[in-house]
Amino acid sequence: MTLAAGSAVLVLAQSPAPASPAQSPTIPAAEQPRISRDVPLGNGEVWATTDVELQPGERAVFTAAGTSRCAGQAGAFGPDGIPRGFRDLLRMLPLPQAGRGAVIGRFGNADIAQPFVIGTGMEITSPAGGGLALGINRQATDACTIGVSVHVDVFAGREGGPTAARLVESISGITEALFEKLPRRVSDKQGNPGDMINFLILGSRDGMQRVFRTAGWVTVDADVAGALVTGILNSLSKEPYLTLPMSQLYLFKRPQDFGWAHAEPIKVAASRHHLRVWQAPETLIGASLWVGAATHDIGFDRDQRTNGITHKIDPNVDLEREYVEKTLTGTGLVAEYAYVTPRDPIREAKTATGGEFLSDGRLLVLRLSEPVAADSTAR
Repeated sequence: MTLAAGSAVLVLAQSPAPASPAQSPTIPAAEQPRISRDVPLGNGEVWATTDVELQPGERAVFTAAGTSRCAGQAGAFGPDGIPRGFRDLLRMLPLPQAGRGAVIGRFGNADIAQPFVIGTGMEITSPAGGGLALGINRQATDACTIGVSVHVDVFAGREGGPTAARLVESISGITEALFEKLPRRVSDKQGNPGDMINFLILGSRDGMQRVFRTAGWVTVDADVAGALVTGILNSLSKEPYLTLPMSQLYLFKRPQDFGWAHAEPIKVAASRHHLRVWQAPETLIGASLWVGAATHDIGFDRDQRTNGITHKIDPNVDLEREYVEKTLTGTGLVAEYAYVTPRDPIREAKTATGGEFLSDGRLLVLRLSEPVAADSTAR
């Protein structure tokens, strides 16, 4: 990140607080696990796949024991890992909030799964199910001798827990009459057409925010000045700066209501998944309608309007639409989803900065798992 000439930023770097040791879970004597496994973790890859497959809403209880050693670190450490000190701040780990060498886990697709810390023990409910992977919170290049084993018990889900999203052919209220009222593309402040609308969400404001946060998306900073300070502080405190600002684009005569980002921490400046969301004037089946445009930044390009520097997006915007689907339906908070093709679909166009993009023209529609009732957030 580059500061403008003459800028001055006071940076106060603090060592992060050590992670609190996890409490070993207790299992009721009368409850029997559906699956029970002991998984030793080796010195090879950071992640080890297992044969444990969870269904949506099932509960996994972990306990870990043993010690490990890593190069450059004096002494052995247990499953909680080593609290990260000042010299370790720039090391990029799968789970930055956990100690180096801590036992970690994830469910489902490796490209979208959100890691969680296990430490000496913990319990977690899997939102959408999937295969279990276990690992040690370290870089792939770290020379470590791992002597840790993890025991996992899987229990049936509790009534009222998360359920898998259903892929359906259509969703109530999503009609051609609706598409005739909705803008099909966003624009910049000057009115130049840009990214296409490629997904819709039916749900309350709280529900919309909950599903994105549960899926690991973060809200994006609104102003560049604040972002510069935050970016430097977070670089020194090992937190991946996902909230790098995105430009304002317009729909319904106003800039986005929310910006969300998902990124590989080490590549966030040039490459990240990001999207913008606006609340539509319409409500459908008693819920707010959220209209979104999602693209994937893959580097930098020349802004053909100003000859300046702008982000370059992956021209296949359908891949980003599908990324949104996978991350959100994996939360257990989506009741159903569908792909809908409106009349006269957009298949090829340019962004407001001149970059080309291609699409099959379909929109992703997601209905959240919420009671069908009047939404107080409706405009």
